[in-house]
Amino acid sequence: MTLYITREASKVLPSRNPSVLLFFSFFATFLKPFLLLQLWRKVCVETSVELQLLVEKWKLLLAGLVFQYIHGLSARGVHYLHQPGPTLQDLGFMILPELGKERGYISESLFTFVFLSFVLWTFYPFVYHSKRFYTVLLWRRVLAFLVACQVLRIITFYSTQLPGPNYHCREGSKLARLPPPESVTEVLLINFPRGVIYGCGDLIFSSHMIFTLVFVLTYHKYGSKRFIKLLAWVIAIIQSLLIVASRKHYTVDIVVAWYTVNLVVFFIDKKLPEMPDRSSGSQPLLLLSVKEKEGNSREENLKLLNGNSVDTADWRQRMQTNGNHGEESIHIRSESAANGK
Repeated sequence: MTLYITREASKVLPSRNPSVLLFFSFFATFLKPFLLLQLWRKVCVETSVELQLLVEKWKLLLAGLVFQYIHGLSARGVHYLHQPGPTLQDLGFMILPELGKERGYISESLFTFVFLSFVLWTFYPFVYHSKRFYTVLLWRRVLAFLVACQVLRIITFYSTQLPGPNYHCREGSKLARLPPPESVTEVLLINFPRGVIYGCGDLIFSSHMIFTLVFVLTYHKYGSKRFIKLLAWVIAIIQSLLIVASRKHYTVDIVVAWYTVNLVVFFIDKKLPEMPDRSSGSQPLLLLSVKEKEGNSREENLKLLNGNSVDTADWRQRMQTNGNHGEESIHIRSESAANGK
C-alpha cells in the first residue's frame, strides 16, 4: 500500500524533492492502519448480517451439504456393480488424443482452480463495497442446483452401468472391480478421497461438469466482470475437452451434462424467489425485516392502548357496545355512502 501511494504520488508530482517523497511515504504509512481498520469493521458488519441469515436458512444449507455425502456414497456404491469391458466407440476419443496416466492431473487441476475461484468469489461481499448478493442466499441457490442435478445423475448411472474408459477402470486393472465390503463402515466411509478419485461406473453424466456449469451459470448471473464471464465459459469448454482427453468420461457424459445442467438451473431459478440486489445501495435484508416487525408490533400496541382489538369482529362488537355513538357513526357513514360523498 505504501509503495502504491508513493508511486502514484510520483506520477502526480514529478518533483524529485526528497521532502515531498518523505511526506507522501509518511502519509501512506499513516493511512494503512486506517484502511485496515475500515476493512475489519466491514468484515465484522457483513459477518453479523450473514450469521443472522445463516440462523434462518441453516436447515436448507445443511440438507444440501448432507446430500453431497449421499451423492458420493451413491457413486461409491455403483463401483461395486461395475463390470469392466472393452471401451465403447466414442467420437471424442477419435478426435482427441489420450492424455495418459502421466498427464491426467491436468483436468483435475483445472477443476480445482474453478472450484476454489468460485468459493472465494462468493465471499467477496465481506471485503468489497460493490456487493450484489448475500453469500448465504447465493450458496442456498447453488446447493439447490447441485442437488437437483445430482439426483438426476444418480438415477441415470444406476439405470445402466457402462464400462469405464479410464485407465484404472479397464480390464486387467485391480481397481476396476471392488470386492464385496466386509462391513457397513467400509461403505459409509467411501474410502475418501481415494474412492472418489478412482471411482468407476458413475459415468452418465459428468459430476465435474455439474459443478463447473453451475458455478459458471451462477457467476454469469450475479458476477459483474464481463471479461471473467467470457473466460468462465471458455474454461468450461476447455474442461469438457480435457475430461474426454483424459478418458474419465465418454463424450455422451459431457453432452448430457451440458444441456441437463442448463435446463435444471433455468427451471429451478424460475421457481426460487429472486435474491435482493444489493448494488443499488439498499439497506440489508434483515434490517428491513426487523423494522417491519417492530412497526407491526407498535401498531398492535397502539390499538390495544386505544381499546381496539386486532380482530375486526371484536372491533365491531366494541362499537356496538358503546351505545348511540356507535350507531350514529354507522348511520352517518351509510348516509354519506348513499349520497356518493
